[in-house]
Amino acid sequence: MIEYSWLIPTMPALAYAVIILFTRRSKVLSGLISILTMAACLGLSVGILIEVLAKAPADRVISISWSWLEIPPWTAHVGVLIDPLSVNMLLVVTLISLLVQIYSWGYMHGEVRFSSYYSYLSLFTSSMLLLVLSNNFLQIFVGWELVGLCSYLLIGFWYFKPEAADACKKAFVVNRVGDMGFLMGVITIGMVFQTFDFAEVEKMVSTGVANGTFQTGFIAGIALLLFCGAVGKSAQFPLHVWLPDAMEGPTPVSALIHAATMVAAGVFMVARTYSLFLVDQHAMTVVAFIGGFTALFAASIALAQDDIKRILAYSTLSQLGYMIMALGVGGYTSGMFHLTTHACFKALLFLGAGSVIHGVHNQDIWKMGGLWKKMGITAATFVIATLAIAGIFPLAGFWSKDAILAAVYESQIPGHIVLYFAAVFTAFLTAFYMFRLFFVVFTGEPRDHHAHDHAHESPFTMTIPLMILAILSISVGWLNLPGFDAYSKFVYHGEFHEEVFNWTMAWASLLVAIAGIILSALFYYWKVFSAEKTAETFKPIYLLLKNKYYVDEFYGWMVKKFVFGLASICTWFDDNVVDDGMVDGSGWITRKMGSLFSLTQTGYVQNYALVIFGAVAVIYLMVSF
Repeated sequence: MIEYSWLIPTMPALAYAVIILFTRRSKVLSGLISILTMAACLGLSVGILIEVLAKAPADRVISISWSWLEIPPWTAHVGVLIDPLSVNMLLVVTLISLLVQIYSWGYMHGEVRFSSYYSYLSLFTSSMLLLVLSNNFLQIFVGWELVGLCSYLLIGFWYFKPEAADACKKAFVVNRVGDMGFLMGVITIGMVFQTFDFAEVEKMVSTGVANGTFQTGFIAGIALLLFCGAVGKSAQFPLHVWLPDAMEGPTPVSALIHAATMVAAGVFMVARTYSLFLVDQHAMTVVAFIGGFTALFAASIALAQDDIKRILAYSTLSQLGYMIMALGVGGYTSGMFHLTTHACFKALLFLGAGSVIHGVHNQDIWKMGGLWKKMGITAATFVIATLAIAGIFPLAGFWSKDAILAAVYESQIPGHIVLYFAAVFTAFLTAFYMFRLFFVVFTGEPRDHHAHDHAHESPFTMTIPLMILAILSISVGWLNLPGFDAYSKFVYHGEFHEEVFNWTMAWASLLVAIAGIILSALFYYWKVFSAEKTAETFKPIYLLLKNKYYVDEFYGWMVKKFVFGLASICTWFDDNVVDDGMVDGSGWITRKMGSLFSLTQTGYVQNYALVIFGAVAVIYLMVSF
């Protein structure tokens, strides 16, 4: 199976080409091609997993390369890297993508551009799989940019809506900022090491640092340049602003972006280049604190949001912060494990939200209510995902979240205790705002009776993926049960070290999550406290959270004052110096010189003869003297 691993990103790319060129007129055929292709990719990924598990741990890294381009002293290759990390990501991406595509069959059934939608999904998944299987920095950058392009196409799929058009442009531009740092890091690696291969660079870094050829600060600088790309793709502060607006795309696209593809790319890239970050503790500290701050920052914003998809979007930001923080404190396994569990319950939450939107045709949670009786399967699966993301025992989120908390607490980086308490408080906020969402949408009395009367359960093409994801949201965390540690034994960096699960810390964080749920129930289920009065009492804080700390407004002001200001200066320089001065000035000089020399063209032969005679006389005198 490993020999044919190159087919995994190739098949969806071919599906995209076939749909665009030949089957666009047939919705059914286009959808089937995309879904069956993704099923084949999942089957091949499972086969590769079985083959890798059959090998000894030391033999589980297989790199296959083909020469692509030679520009001395560089030689660019294309290839695949099969190791536990890439196999883990292959399973996550192909499984979630398959379920999203099946779900989309029902959700997008009335869409005019149905075939184009499935072609974009195929290309998007192909790009992510290319990124995951890359064995060198140049190839991962190609996959990285293709993922950005596909996200632009899918976020702006309904381009005729101004909000969607603005959102896809915003995502594209913001990611360019982070990608510039990533590109600079890749170029620096090529110039310094004369190779882009992951294994060769890792070997040269370890050798160079040991013998003093490379300073740790220099390697840390390269790592942080690469991390700029992760900050953009995984929407970490301060480049987080594109992700909530990405909700303007179709809901299945939101599930794919938030669970398994684009935002996971940044976390995966940090894990793939982890050896560069480990060289210097300062780089790790920067990564950890950006992740920890983003987790708390986004969770606080989610408290005051009213759009069901935006609440989930800020939840994604927060959970991504958890993963980045885990990698920053040295919790490689716990960070990747949380990425895996999060993919299951976050995909379920988004697809559940899509089922609600499909039933009530609205995204404002305050126009919902009492939907449990109308949408039993959606509600039951949604509450499972909500319990999982809150970290309730024994669901998936409990095991991965508490592994991160333990990694943060036991870390040696400066300020790790501050990060730990921030992470625990984030867990409390997560439980509170997620159950706020659940109670408002699915319990109580309907707030919009017209929408409630017309609400209905989604078709089986949408509910079956929900049920599969619900089972995974419960059970996937059991892969790393204390004492079993199957995931940790499979996916680790360097040498495997058995992890001791801290039950005391786990039960404490569980109590914190339960406290968040109870407080949410007091506000939104039992209504012992009034949310409206509380918001009015703390109106300045509420408005700050409601308006997302005014970060978007600040960026808008910065663009208006500085970017547009610089642009106006450049415009004045272009109009007055370049255009009026240099271009028009050169034309004016040419015209004047032409007018001056035209005086010598009299048309009289005797004048020309006089000039010739004078010139000969002058030359004679010069030669004589």
